[in-house]
Amino acid sequence: MQRQIIAVISCCAFLATQNKIPERRVQGNMIISMHDPKVLIRLPESVHYVGADRWVLYGIADCELHAFVQADEQKNVQELYWVQFEGYIPTRPDLHHKYDSPQHTTIEDMDFYVDTWPRSNEEKTEPGSDREHIDALIRRKGYKIPANMMYVRLVNLLDAEKRKELMTIYGEDLGSTGFTAADLREGGKAYGQWPTLQKGLIERAKTKIHLKGNRQAPDGT
Repeated sequence: MQRQIIAVISCCAFLATQNKIPERRVQGNMIISMHDPKVLIRLPESVHYVGADRWVLYGIADCELHAFVQADEQKNVQELYWVQFEGYIPTRPDLHHKYDSPQHTTIEDMDFYVDTWPRSNEEKTEPGSDREHIDALIRRKGYKIPANMMYVRLVNLLDAEKRKELMTIYGEDLGSTGFTAADLREGGKAYGQWPTLQKGLIERAKTKIHLKGNRQAPDGT
């Protein structure tokens, strides 16, 4: 009987960590975060909010993501805005984020690591990953992800121990460029075009994503 009770408690504890309610509030094209970090994130007014998801990523990090898209009338995604709040759980004090990108940028006095990459829909998605979660969220709402996209990831580490982060990923459909993700990778026929494309992608992301210290929510609360 004691073993059964322990098993039930363990199961309930596991489910509690897997089913979490998002803590940040969304108002139109804005995300209002009251902690980690305390910030207001404003996106273009034309975006559509897809929804949120919160779970324990790989059993080690409390992960809350919010998805917005710019899409056409057929719900083909043209731009993706993926905002994620993440922190390692207290029971894993040994874990720390290890970003090593040499490229950085500043948005509203916040320093961000910068990474860019092209991606094809045919690429394998790791089971249980945040990529799997956001893809499922987008598809559940009837939106269609383009065959080829290019992404820029902006990561701000919130604490000196590098255990908490704010991550924003901005993605664009590659269709208008005439290139595929394979074309733009090293060894691809258009690899020489990638530096110019990624530079423009980063600059557009910085003009579309606005951050402001959230001392007070827009409604005065």
